[in-house]
Amino acid sequence: MKKDRYFVYATVFLIMGLSNSVIPVLPELAVLDHSSHSALASSLLFSAYFIGALLTMLPFGFLSDIYGKKKLVVFSMLLTSVAGIMLLEMKGIYWLILARLIEGTACGAFFPSAYSLLSEYEERNRLFGEFNFLLNAGLAVSIIISGYIAHRYIKGGIFLFTVLSIILLLIGLRDQKSTEKVRDRNKKKSANSDIQTLSGIKSIIFKQNYLRIWSSSFLLFGVTGVVLALYPDYSIDFLSKKELSIAIAGMYASSMITNIIAGRLRLHYNNMIRNGLIFAALGTMLTIYNPIVGFILVGIGSGIGLIGIPVAVSLMHNNRGLLMGIFNTYTYAGMGFMPIIAGALISELGFKLVFVLCGLALCLPIFMANKLESESKM
Repeated sequence: MKKDRYFVYATVFLIMGLSNSVIPVLPELAVLDHSSHSALASSLLFSAYFIGALLTMLPFGFLSDIYGKKKLVVFSMLLTSVAGIMLLEMKGIYWLILARLIEGTACGAFFPSAYSLLSEYEERNRLFGEFNFLLNAGLAVSIIISGYIAHRYIKGGIFLFTVLSIILLLIGLRDQKSTEKVRDRNKKKSANSDIQTLSGIKSIIFKQNYLRIWSSSFLLFGVTGVVLALYPDYSIDFLSKKELSIAIAGMYASSMITNIIAGRLRLHYNNMIRNGLIFAALGTMLTIYNPIVGFILVGIGSGIGLIGIPVAVSLMHNNRGLLMGIFNTYTYAGMGFMPIIAGALISELGFKLVFVLCGLALCLPIFMANKLESESKM
């Protein structure tokens, strides 16, 4: 179990690193095929990754309950490596979007399995904190590297994390047989009972008692995606690439610190979710005038929420892989669709009003009733 946990930690760092190495250079990648650039083009390139994850989170979460988690984690590294190679070699916008879809599919294979594996430990709050610390570390490191070397090689960050992903893939393939043999046998024996959960997936996804959890997942990470996708275009006239990278890295740094602190405090998941939404809402609005402070608050909010929400999900009654797949489906639905919607609204409403509306939307789940405790494994 401990060896699997460390492999999961390394994987989340590299998957997030490759995915975010694209962010500082979104406008440049969007015009590599010499097409005209627009905020919508950047949003599509950004959101393709999350749409790919959205479409695959639930099926892979279901499969992780049947066939084992480590196998899907290794498979996610294979897809990540393929996507990285495509991002390096392809130039047309449609090929780049396809690469981002494959990269998102890798996340679909990884996150339900990873969260499910970590939720099996008694100290899951601390492990979720460590996991999300490394998640944000990968995002922060890649954003800095990509932004700083973009003037020399526009795809420098993509190249570095692709190479590291291939190395980790080879390590995972080497260890897979010895680490999965017993676990896969046990999982296959219980496959028939797991398949019966298919009939209940729809009721879980739309269950009223869980609406606050699912809506928080959708909005918290959807609005974060809006800020990340649109801010490079919003700030193009007053921030350099280096300054933009520092501002965004500040969000990940604050989230990392929050992950470690909140993961070690005995906070109720309700408090973590509510405070996360409030901090993220304030930060989204403040990015309009003060990117450093705004991004830091968004980072604190997402850092708290990304611990509180999976803790709440782990207390629900059902197979953990399936539940974590649903949680991640809502998360990536937000990050996949909200930037597209916001990008389409820019021409009519402008950047500032879109950011304000996103901040207000984050406050909606705070007023929803929560009934999870009555059905949790307390």
